[in-house]
Amino acid sequence: RKIIIESSRSPIESKKKILIVNRFDTAEPEAVASLLKTIEEPSLSTIFILLAESVPDSHVTISSRCVRVDVPAMTAERLADLLKSEGVETEDAIRLAEASAGNLGRARLLQEDASFIIRQEAWRTLPDRLDGSGAAVSIAVEELQKMIDDAQSPLTDRHNQELEHLGQQEEVFGTRGSGRQEVIERHKREIRRLRDDELRFGLATLSRQYRDLGIASDNSEGLDAVEIITGATLELIRNPNERLLLQALFLNLSTKI
Repeated sequence: RKIIIESSRSPIESKKKILIVNRFDTAEPEAVASLLKTIEEPSLSTIFILLAESVPDSHVTISSRCVRVDVPAMTAERLADLLKSEGVETEDAIRLAEASAGNLGRARLLQEDASFIIRQEAWRTLPDRLDGSGAAVSIAVEELQKMIDDAQSPLTDRHNQELEHLGQQEEVFGTRGSGRQEVIERHKREIRRLRDDELRFGLATLSRQYRDLGIASDNSEGLDAVEIITGATLELIRNPNERLLLQALFLNLSTKI
């Protein structure tokens, strides 16, 4: 709604107004549908830039109205060099670059995360713990989800503080126009983004480990495992049930290597 309202306003500082919508691929289908007419028939002074890592099925109609520009991810080598130029130790820079999949913002976030290496190691050692049994799969899924929950805790604490502050404002000024629903929706998006980033980071770590194991054993099972993990990663755009996705993935991987 804010995007629609903002797009209807005339620019103040120049002849054109540019609206940048980040992570548009995470927008709910209902929100996408409500924006269709606005983006399809923008005012002459408004330019939309929609940023997305992929184009879900629900976004295809809007995508067809846009000029698509593919921006490749920063390579791990280039990102590591950038981090080193900022004073990060070489070994840490390489680790962060690989874990963040070319995302500078994600790399800087992980740099401040003391438990990042523990989570990375849990994903990296997963092939050694998948013995083909359902019990091993269940334990691994439980462990990794707990780690993701722990990684989410600082964000949840910040959200609770924001809601507490908002509640204090509502006691003074009333609830009308407080924007509580918008805040709650933003919190949901931020949590979804964090968990999505954590899963992508974990799956990328797991994929590299199976690739290395496949090279070391000189057979095709490593590449088969990488293909399976890639398929699971692509499913993330559909916002699947985390537990079911990981259970199915780990069961498939239990027979590899």
